[in-house]
Amino acid sequence: MTRKRKQQLAARNFPSAQEEAAKLKAPSRYAGPESSYRLAFTDTAFLLQEDLRPVRMQLELLKPEMVQREHGIEATIVIFGSARILAPEVAQARLREAEAHGDAQAITRARHAVTMSRHYDEARRFAALVTQASSSLEQPIVVVTGGGPGVMEAGNRGAHEAGGASIGLNIVLPHEEQPNPYITPQLCFQFHYFALRKMHFLMRSVALVCFPGGFGTLDELFEVLTLTQTGKVRKRPILLFDRQFWVSLINFDHLVHTGMISAHDVKLFHFVETAEEAWDLLRHEFGLDGTLEQTHAPAG
Repeated sequence: MTRKRKQQLAARNFPSAQEEAAKLKAPSRYAGPESSYRLAFTDTAFLLQEDLRPVRMQLELLKPEMVQREHGIEATIVIFGSARILAPEVAQARLREAEAHGDAQAITRARHAVTMSRHYDEARRFAALVTQASSSLEQPIVVVTGGGPGVMEAGNRGAHEAGGASIGLNIVLPHEEQPNPYITPQLCFQFHYFALRKMHFLMRSVALVCFPGGFGTLDELFEVLTLTQTGKVRKRPILLFDRQFWVSLINFDHLVHTGMISAHDVKLFHFVETAEEAWDLLRHEFGLDGTLEQTHAPAG
């Protein structure tokens, strides 16, 4: 049998969805926006109806899963933190501007922003360390962030500057900026549903690293702590940068003393101060002499 004949016998029995969508041209009478003639999977108005929410949720879970699988991504480290933390050079520039205008309150805020900007540098250096150190592994570890500015930008930037890929899981918000420019384009995703975005933060993660942040950061941190505490996910390292920030914000001892959590629950996380300290802890935890064990499993 000739090669051409084999190809003919193995050809698709039906046209692909892409082929059908590409060649479809509605008769002029049925080309208007009020027409129902469109193929269901090309009809945006249909897909956005309330009754199609379960389908949209399924697609939002499935698309990042398929893309990451295609890129061979199995192990990730998630970096959480405030979108409001500025790069040091930006914070210094704003301080100079505030001092030039002589506004005492603006100067105070700008000085505090300069102090907090050290976390941008630590997140950037940590992401670079992860990317560089794991690049020689059979299964490299890929940095994941929420894809926005601040600490998220620093994480993607560090991985980018180290020559590695990184993932951004953006969320549609009324005031949200564009994705930061350091995310690997093929791995830049956009979510409508917070819950599905959170699932993708965890599905491949071997560790979670949390820098200072506000409501969003706290939401993500406590989601992970709750799932770990209740055994809904396997245990993995959870690192909190800047002990002073976290113990000032959350009285963990009070939660233990009042019986709201158990004493061993505070062992679910570790405090770290520098990128090097964080990476050394993870290296020890992972036993990086060998290849990281595959940790991803489909969401249940």
